[in-house]
Amino acid sequence: MPPTPAAATSQGPAWDFSDVTHSDASLRRFLHGLPGVDQVGADARAASLGTRSIKTTAKAYALDLAIRMVDLTTLEGQDTHGKVRALAAKAMRPDPADPTCPATAAVCVYPDMVATAKDVLGDSGVNVAAVATAFPSGRAALDIKLADTRDAVEAGADEIDMVIDRGAFLSGRYLQVFEEIVAVKEACARPDGQSAHLKVIFETGELQTYDNVRRVSWLGMMAGAHFIKTSTGKVQPAATLPVTMVMLQAVRDFREATGQMVGVKPAGGIRTSKDAIKYLVVVNEVAGPDWLDPDWFRFGASTLLNELLMQRTKMTTGRYSGPDYFTLD
Repeated sequence: MPPTPAAATSQGPAWDFSDVTHSDASLRRFLHGLPGVDQVGADARAASLGTRSIKTTAKAYALDLAIRMVDLTTLEGQDTHGKVRALAAKAMRPDPADPTCPATAAVCVYPDMVATAKDVLGDSGVNVAAVATAFPSGRAALDIKLADTRDAVEAGADEIDMVIDRGAFLSGRYLQVFEEIVAVKEACARPDGQSAHLKVIFETGELQTYDNVRRVSWLGMMAGAHFIKTSTGKVQPAATLPVTMVMLQAVRDFREATGQMVGVKPAGGIRTSKDAIKYLVVVNEVAGPDWLDPDWFRFGASTLLNELLMQRTKMTTGRYSGPDYFTLD
């Protein structure tokens, strides 16, 4: 049964999926009724799209677009306030020697570093994203996950990157995962009536099949995710081109069914400008040009930015700058 329209709110999905989300059985029937993914075909198409050659002005545009799509990330136990301040400054001015270089989309940090990042970024337009819900494992009680989310939002987070309970999903407890995403989205609400955007991380490297990736993509979108995200970056494999392609197919089909756009964020393992451009080609060819915007596609990365900056400098000056020309993140 197709979804029915409902009034959009900041607290929940803008489409009514209550007819398929009232029980595990009904949700399982819906998700397992989605078309299966031909793994061989998906791998072959992703590989084919990855061979496209982008040159000259198109490449220059792609490099700037990729920079604007970066969620510049530090998620280490050794993070310090000084490191986060430096990262936030770099997000605003990735290449201090070139004022034409665009800023990144966001800085992604642990919740206890949100206030520090926000203090530096201010109203620059660069968002603060915070990982929450017992990142990266997701192994905590729901009340702890919700408190984690509320703390980050109160500290000033513009975006929340939550992790799903992969154990629950793989065990077929789809309704539990759905209800947890809905609850976390409610915890993203601010006193001003606005809401931090919610990115839902699947950890696709643990989901075993492309069919599971398609199912969890629909599950996240039905629960109200603003973005669906491949990985935490802590599990291998992290983002891959075929998995991202399956997620892009899902957001495309979801918009066709509901009229709603949902963003996609591959994270982890994307390190070169060549790889980033491959992803942009796949976005354009699979989801369409509407997704070629930082509001709808992001890269979760740390080392990628410097590589994009080196390639950009090469195109603008004709000289290739080594990695030590830019700050290490």
